[in-house]
Amino acid sequence: MRSVKAVFKKQLKGTVQNPETLIQFIIYPLMAFIMSMFMDMETMTEGLMEYAPHMLEAMLANMPNLVTMMAAMFAGMALIPAVAGIIAEDFERKSLRFLIMAGVKPPAYLIGVGSVIFFASAFTSVAFGFVGEFSGTDFLIFVGAMMSGVAASIVLGAIIGILTKNQQSATALSMPIALVLGFGPMMAQFNETVARVLHVFYSQQINIVVDYLTIGSETPLWQSFAIIWANVAVLSILFVIVYAKKGLKG
Repeated sequence: MRSVKAVFKKQLKGTVQNPETLIQFIIYPLMAFIMSMFMDMETMTEGLMEYAPHMLEAMLANMPNLVTMMAAMFAGMALIPAVAGIIAEDFERKSLRFLIMAGVKPPAYLIGVGSVIFFASAFTSVAFGFVGEFSGTDFLIFVGAMMSGVAASIVLGAIIGILTKNQQSATALSMPIALVLGFGPMMAQFNETVARVLHVFYSQQINIVVDYLTIGSETPLWQSFAIIWANVAVLSILFVIVYAKKGLKG
């Protein structure tokens, strides 16, 4: 427990001092706020009705609240390269080796790093909830879905970080995966085949939860949460396997 606290404090300080990591928790809700404040949906609707009525019909039928779509993109995309980059950076700088020599066990290191990202994401998710104007039970459901996706992204990022062990390769591997998970649900709104393929992934289920809360969805909430946490379970098993093979030797 003492080792976890030490790593947590170290990573918290590093995250606050690292603008590249810190901005991930700020830019997405900020963009959502700007979109909600300045996007003139009435003018957009009038323009599409005049020039592209079929496109308007498809958008209204399929596209969820743009603010909450940004939230799903944050949970499914932003955190994967962030976690992978943190672990890869510690490998490159050999700081992980010194931590282990000082008695910090690899699991304590991973829990400490992941906790910083998890708690920072909690504040971001709450901010999204307010910007999206959720309240009461809907607010709790939304934040719960977000944090479930955050947990999956943290574990996935940790797997990539262990596999790569340098920042360049971590970025190269994590970004394509993050882009698919982040932008895939948006594409799924307009393509049934993409929606079926992505249905088993947690980022798509976050989007379905958002649909349920904003425009309604046939998928029950328990099923979406079950799929998200099945993702967390599968990724955790993969992490154990990767950790057993690669370890955190720094």
